[in-house]
Amino acid sequence: MANNTGEMPVMEHLEELRRVLIISIISTTILAVVAYFFCDRILAVLLEPLTQLEYKVNFTGITEPIFVKIKLSFFAGFLAALPVILWQVWSFIVPALKKNERVYFTLFVFISFISFFAGIAFGFLGVFRYGVMFLLQFAGPELFPMLTIDKYISFAISFLLPFGLVFELPLVGFILASLGLLSYQFLAKNRRYAILVIVIMAAVITPTPDLITCLIVSGPMYLLFEISALIVRIVERRLARKRQ
Repeated sequence: MANNTGEMPVMEHLEELRRVLIISIISTTILAVVAYFFCDRILAVLLEPLTQLEYKVNFTGITEPIFVKIKLSFFAGFLAALPVILWQVWSFIVPALKKNERVYFTLFVFISFISFFAGIAFGFLGVFRYGVMFLLQFAGPELFPMLTIDKYISFAISFLLPFGLVFELPLVGFILASLGLLSYQFLAKNRRYAILVIVIMAAVITPTPDLITCLIVSGPMYLLFEISALIVRIVERRLARKRQ
């Protein structure tokens, strides 16, 4: 009986986790199918940096256009299904939390969702569009780019997703500072190491090996580090006032 009572909650949790994964996958797939019908519009938006410069995009295989559209559809489907996925994660974790913890966790999920989309939007509107146009200008009049749609879309997706993740830094800084695990003095003291880590991270997440793309990505990442440091400082001051 001891084994049964001990194993049942574990099995129930695994079954619940399985349900969360299945619903997340199904919702992503369904919304990817829906996104496929809008794929041409999404593609036109991502191609704006090239169309503004009057560049044409090619494909080298017969099946390349359809697979690019499927890839793009699943990317858009994942973004569209993110509220459902986060809701499933929330419903899985919340029952194990206390009442006040549920409020904080709900706020955390909501703000992380907003931050992720803000990162994607900033990555595209503030960095990607101008970065692509800037990099293509180095070709000059002598060189003509042979851009393929598969590599371009892969570049766009791998470029934008890290921005969504990096925009979570201020939220993570706020939580760690509230728990007393991170201080502004620590961040200020290790700022030069943070710059080194940011450049290394930018070099890893950027899909091209050139230095210019790395610097374009690392700039906003360092700005987010400074914003996170400022948030940590504000949290520290607020906690210090409460102790007085």
